[in-house]
This record gives sequence, C-alpha cells and structure tokens, in this order.
Amino acid sequence: MASFMIGRIPVVDVSPVVSEGRWDAKAVIGEMIPIEATVFREGHDAVAATAVLVAPDGTERSTRMVDVAPGLDRFRGFLAPDALGSWGLRVEGWSDPYSTWEHDASIKIAAGVDTDLMLREGQVFFERAAARTGLPRDIARKLTAVAKVLGDTTRSAQERLSAASAPDVAHILRYEHPVRDYVTPSATYPLFVSRTRALFASWYEIFPRSEGAKQDPTTGKWSSGTLRTAAERLPEIAKMGFDTIYLTPIHPIGTTNRKGRNNTLEALPGDPGSPYAIGSKDGGHDSIHPDLGTFEDFDAFVADATALGMDVALDIALQCSPDHPWVAEHPEWFTTRADGSIAYAENPPKKYQDIYPLNFDNDPEGIYQEILRVLKVWISHGVTAFRIDNPHTKALNFWERILREIRSTNPEVLFLSEAFTKPAMMHTLAKIGFQQSYTYFTWRNTKQELETYIGEVTGPEGSYMRPSFWPTTHDILPPYLQHGGIPAFAIRAILAATASPLWGIYSGYELAERVPRPGAEELIDNEKYQYKDRDWSAAPKTGLPQLLTLLNSIRKEHPALQQLRNVTVHPTNDDSILAFSSRLPAAFANGEDDTVITVINLDPHNTRETTVWFDLDALGLSNDVPNVNAPAFAAHDLMSGDTYEWGKCAYVKLDPVANCAHIIHVRPL
Repeated sequence: MASFMIGRIPVVDVSPVVSEGRWDAKAVIGEMIPIEATVFREGHDAVAATAVLVAPDGTERSTRMVDVAPGLDRFRGFLAPDALGSWGLRVEGWSDPYSTWEHDASIKIAAGVDTDLMLREGQVFFERAAARTGLPRDIARKLTAVAKVLGDTTRSAQERLSAASAPDVAHILRYEHPVRDYVTPSATYPLFVSRTRALFASWYEIFPRSEGAKQDPTTGKWSSGTLRTAAERLPEIAKMGFDTIYLTPIHPIGTTNRKGRNNTLEALPGDPGSPYAIGSKDGGHDSIHPDLGTFEDFDAFVADATALGMDVALDIALQCSPDHPWVAEHPEWFTTRADGSIAYAENPPKKYQDIYPLNFDNDPEGIYQEILRVLKVWISHGVTAFRIDNPHTKALNFWERILREIRSTNPEVLFLSEAFTKPAMMHTLAKIGFQQSYTYFTWRNTKQELETYIGEVTGPEGSYMRPSFWPTTHDILPPYLQHGGIPAFAIRAILAATASPLWGIYSGYELAERVPRPGAEELIDNEKYQYKDRDWSAAPKTGLPQLLTLLNSIRKEHPALQQLRNVTVHPTNDDSILAFSSRLPAAFANGEDDTVITVINLDPHNTRETTVWFDLDALGLSNDVPNVNAPAFAAHDLMSGDTYEWGKCAYVKLDPVANCAHIIHVRPL
C-alpha cells in the first residue's frame, strides 16, 4: 500500500475531488468552481492557501483562497477554466510572513512591547519582499518605500506601522504578490472540462413519429409522422428557447410480442409498438424506421436543428426486440433460460415481453465493440448528445470504458443518464463519466423536500453529478401534476428552470396533459404505444408556452442561472413558499454581479403569503443594515416587470393562478 508523508504545511481534504481522484471532477468552460481545502500548521504563524488549475497545455491559473471557517482552517477560492479537456486541480498551503508580522506588530506596538524590534523586523521583511526576482518595478518601488518608512526613526511608531498595513499595501502582499514561505502543494487531482451545454441546457423531448402523424377520420388508420415533418416543429421549439432537441428511439420496431395501446399485451392492426422494442427485418440500432425516413432525412433534420442553434440528442436503449438482427447473429449476447428460451425484460411484477435485455457478461468485448460502432454511426451523422435509457441495468465497467473512449475521440458529445434508481448507482454512473443525470426532482414536492434536495445537488455532489430537472417524462406523470391543474405545471417549470442550469420537458407539457392511466403515474394513451396528433393551437390558452419562453429567456440573460454550485436557500415563514437565490460574482459574470432570487408558491390551489428572510451576504450585499426593514436592494421582478425595494426581509403574497412566483434580479438602489 502506498505511503505518503505529510507536507511542511499540511493540506488535506481538498475538493472538488471524486473518490480520492479515482475519477475526474467535472466542470465546463467558464464555470465558477469552488475549490476548498483544510490548511494549517503548528504554532501561531499565519497560514494561507492558493487554489491552482492546471490547463491541458500545462499553464496555470491561480487565486488566493479565503479562510471561510476561522478556527477550522477551511479555505475556499474560486477559479474558472477556459478550455476544453483534461485539467488538474491542486491547493498549495504556505506560511504567510506578512500576515504573521502585521498581526504581531499591531498588538505589540499598541501595547508598547518590543516596538523597535517589531519595526526593524518589518523593515527586513519589506526589503526582502521588494528584492524578489520578477516583481513589477512599480510594486518593488512601493515596497522599498515602505521599508524606508519602517526604518525612519524620526516618525512615530504608529505612523510607521500604518504605512506597512495600509489597505493598498496589504492587498499587494496578500493577493497580488504575496511572499509565500514553505509552499506545500497537495496532490494534483483530475478535472475534466466540457463544453457549456454539459452544464447549461434546455432539453425538449419529442416522439418523431407523432410530429405530423394523422388519423384518417373514415378508416381510423394512422399515418406516421416522419423526420421531415418533425423538422417542421423545430422553429417553434427553438422559439421557446430550447437548445437541445431530444428524439426517442428512431429505429425499426419489432412485431413479435408487440405492445398495444396503454401497454396492453395484444397489439391491434396499425398499432406502431414501443420504439424501445428495437429491431426488425429492417435493421437494428444503426438503422432508421422506414416510416420515419432515411439517413438523408435524418441529416436534413440535424442540419435544420443546427441552423437554429440546437443540439440533437438521440435516445439509446441497449435492448432488443425478439426480431432484432443481433438475436439471430449473436444469441450469446442474451440470457438463455432453462427451457432454452431467451429471457425477456422483467421488473417484477412488470413484464416486457417485447424486449430482450443484453447480458453484458456474455461476450463483453463483442458487445462493447458493436455498441461503440453504433454510437460512432450516429455521431458521424451529427448527434452531439445521447440520452441513455436505463443505464443502471447495464454493467458499469462497460459504461466507464465506452464513455472514456468516446470522450477521447469526441469530447463534445454528451451523455445523459436516465437512471431513476438507488443513490449509489445514480452517483456512480455520474462519477464514471455521464455528464448529466436525471434526478429525484420529479418526486420532491414539499418545501422541506425541495430545500433539502436543492442543497444536495448544488453542494459537493455538483462536482461530479449534473442534475437535470424534468417535471415529467414520457414514463412519469407525478400525482402533483395529475391533481394540481395548470398552476402545478407552471410551478414545476419555474422550479426546474431556476433551481438547476439543466432542465427539460416532454412534448405536450404546454398543453398541461395530466390524465393518468388508472393506477399508474403515467399518462393515459401513452405515446410510447401509439401516435399522438396534438392540437398545438390550444397550447397558448394554458399560458405555458409563453411561460416556457420567458423562463428560457431569463436563463440565457442571467449567467447566475447557468451555474450549479452557487445556490442558497433562504428561510420563509410559510410551509408552501420556497425561496432560493443564485449568485455569480462580477469576476465571473462579465464584470457585473448577477444575482437572481426565486420566491415561489408550491401550493397550486391556494394563495399564500409570507415573510422571506434573506442572507444578504449570499446576495452579494452587506448584512450590516440598520434594521430588517431597511431597503437593501431593488428587487426587479423578471416575470411581471415590477420593481420593489426589499431589505433583509420582504413580505410576499403569491396567487398560484395569477402569479405563482417572483423571479427577482437583484439591483443596487
């Protein structure tokens, strides 16, 4: 077992570090990364710490860290990477001779103890600081001048001390050009930096076959939508501000054991089957369903999306219908039961007779090479993101290997993990390489649940798991939305769009589709098993398209909402009103602080009122106000356009129908 000696200045508990550096921590270009470590030393001399990022080309970016827990020696600093690729992260601990001298001299001179000695030691220190190689000339001259003042016995002791502890001098020696003794670096830990949409994106899901699908009123027979008709909806989706169009599987669908409407075991003539039962005589995972079109049609779809600034995300479900070519060509890739039959998918008591799961312990190398080939086929046709269906039912060593391989050749390609599963599995999938993750947000409804969960996903977990908040999916219609009406849809959209930089909706959300299949948390007439011809002309009546457009506009205009690890929950007096803020300091926000507060009524049925208590420091303001009611900032409501004067506390009253939330941009008075 490896043995490591502790350094001269101990540096421990560095973060963000994933599993002691076994896997990369995550960031995106321009993301404000909170870097922390515990740094201490023996005795009473002052210690300090520097956070360092090492770029792929070996150059470094650094910042002095701040002791955020005096007495506990916990230091924090913020840095932002500016290039794609594999970075390093470390923390350097060091002894701070200036702070040590300034502290001791201030106390002793005020007490008249060792005054001449302290001033002489200060003079020696400043002469040393000014003589350093590479120091800018103007800085060297300034420090030399201070050294001369310290040695000037015609001046008072206090005057000489004041020259050495002046704010501009202290700033130079603490932040700009510190003297660092006994510099002790931590290990350098891995950090992978992705493109921005790995962290900040708005997804919109469609079933391509429903876009343009029509039912003959006379015969009742359906005609499928195509990739060409699906492309016709792209401008409307882009107009609402969504930047990633996610397609459910577009591959040929099997006929054996095909499921009918609402997951019935017998399909009627014309039922299209589940697109997750992949494979037929027309091909498998590297093919397109003939009803949808050809690769030429797919390329045209991608081109249209790209012209609108949208990524194309494709659903990858690593499972087969009994008719998939793999079943005949590679029967060893499946599980054979005692009676000689191939095992279909089960999650007792649920049965999926139309799907054969792959067995990743049978010929793992053959399965790996084939799936790698399939992914590269779609990447070559312009797919830049994959939504992976049920990754938690596949071997994790397979995912770690294939994600690493794709990242090495196509670092721009993103993978979203659709794993509504136990925490250990969900978190490990994120650690081994999935850039985005579905979450438990869908089932977090109460104020307490949301406060706790927002704190979890925006805390240390944010160094490896990027939570994507979805109010619904094609598989999930939570009771809150079943019973809350249009206000519930508005509330959940606002929460998803402002609490996480990643969010998405499933097509039909604009219509507030909420009738469940009896006994299930999913829509009746589920699109997984049939076509849907939606009346989009009715959507504006719900107000939801306008809301979605506004939310995406606010997100794009406010960089604070494009970050994850910058959220603070603020207390309120009502159990149904939640308040939280996101802040990005000026250094990371184009020179101007950006702070956004969300205050939202979680009760879709009743008007609520409360007092919100703000941590002004978390808003980038001073907590030093005359009283709790004194105005501290201008609260500009990005939803209504109104502006209020708010202080350390604010009274709010929110009607779920008329105005369920304030989204506040913090402005100076």
